[in-house]
Amino acid sequence: MNIRLKIMAVAVAMACSCGAQAVSDEREKVEVLHETTLNLIGLLVEQGVIKQEVADAMLRKAEEKAAKKVATQRTLEKKAEAETAAKEKNVVRVGYVPEHVKREMRDQIRQEVVAQARQERWGDVNTVPEWLDRLKWEGDVRLRYQSDQFSDMNAPVSFFEAAGQSISNTTDDRKRERIRLRLGLNANVTQGVDVGVRITTGTTSDPVSTNQTMGTTSNKYSLVLDRAFLKLTPVDWFSASGGRIPNPFFGTDLVWDEDLNFEGAAATFRPWASETLALKPFLTVGAFSNQEIEKSASVRADSKWMMGAQAGLEWNLNAQTRFKLGVAYYDYKHIEGIPNPTLSSTQFNKTAPDFRQKGNSLFNIDNDGNAATNLWALASDYDVANLTLVADFAQFDPVHLIGTVDYAENQGFNRSEILARTGQAIEPEVTGYLARLAVGYPVIADRQDWQAYVAYRYLERDAVPDAFTDSDFHLGGTNNKGFIIGGMYGLAKNTWLSARWMSSDQISGLPLSIDVLQVDLNAKF
Repeated sequence: MNIRLKIMAVAVAMACSCGAQAVSDEREKVEVLHETTLNLIGLLVEQGVIKQEVADAMLRKAEEKAAKKVATQRTLEKKAEAETAAKEKNVVRVGYVPEHVKREMRDQIRQEVVAQARQERWGDVNTVPEWLDRLKWEGDVRLRYQSDQFSDMNAPVSFFEAAGQSISNTTDDRKRERIRLRLGLNANVTQGVDVGVRITTGTTSDPVSTNQTMGTTSNKYSLVLDRAFLKLTPVDWFSASGGRIPNPFFGTDLVWDEDLNFEGAAATFRPWASETLALKPFLTVGAFSNQEIEKSASVRADSKWMMGAQAGLEWNLNAQTRFKLGVAYYDYKHIEGIPNPTLSSTQFNKTAPDFRQKGNSLFNIDNDGNAATNLWALASDYDVANLTLVADFAQFDPVHLIGTVDYAENQGFNRSEILARTGQAIEPEVTGYLARLAVGYPVIADRQDWQAYVAYRYLERDAVPDAFTDSDFHLGGTNNKGFIIGGMYGLAKNTWLSARWMSSDQISGLPLSIDVLQVDLNAKF
């Protein structure tokens, strides 16, 4: 047994030694290893350590295992050769590249790299966050000199106050310097989603003016939030806005003052707006809150709303002739006053408007007989039909001839309902119109751009709510008529001087004639 163990130990040592040698020089020692292994197995058989059958089985097993390893190795080598051949097949070997081709390749690569570097801002020490690129600022500043001149034949203020009209001066001329600042920010949140914010001078108690009169003993001016809205444009032909939004309707200052913004929501449809068609229709609808009122046992007034819809058409007759037409209907809800049922009741006090200019028919809803505490409300309901037409003739471009016609009529005026509600027999004065002719540049954008215009305005007492119409002509409100003449001249890029003279008289009632001169220096950015 000891001899057998020694022989096996020697065999193992020789196998390890031969294995180590095979690793270092496999090709040179393979034959030696093969012969040594056979001799070792033969020796073990002769010494009776193992039988011949066992030795034969060991050799067969070793040969099978070796054959498998060789087959696996050949498979891996063939796969590697195939991959190498595939890679070499796609390689284009160019023996010589002309110099002009090299230059073109360098220029093309440089352009692509520079474009990508600009987009991704590689190494830009002045780089700013990406979101700043989605912000757009805009604004303007206007300096104004204004002279208000009153006729000596005007009725005194007390006569107007007795009828509830909001007017504080009818006889004393006034000269003042005024300033207007508007600063807006438009932010693109993502494609089709925008946010708008604007702050202005002015007060929260006047929705139709952003002017600040100078002469405040050097006190600072206040700023107000004039706009705050969200706008969605999911497709080119549709947009919707909500919040405190810009006026969504096409028109003039006959119905809406240019500084008026709307509280609510509006949507505009413009089918085929992006197409090169001569006729482009549009439709705008909206619902707006005029005054939100919380009802209670002591407050029975309803919240006041305005529903509006306007259908229109842009017609590009040719490159020099364009027309734009809009037909609108503005339906006011709960705008008329309701008298309190008893002398001590205040249930319907909130039917009186929060803001008025002057002109509309009014009645006292207090019923307490105390003139010092009279509460004036609107006598009529207002459902205003409005037609606006603008014609632009550019045969002498850049000089244009632009004509504008605007017509409004209050179809909510009902004499019998007013008589039942107010006890007053009020004659209907429910129409208004504006005609304007301008010649010159349609927009004053550069130095020496100019425009001159003349207009006639006629607005009866109850044609529109006096709160929202132009605040400059006749110093605001309705029940006025007269002429406007003015012009603008560009002093520099986005800087211009303008002046206009407005001469107005009352249409009916107490005499009130007012002439207004405005000279403005404007700059926008």
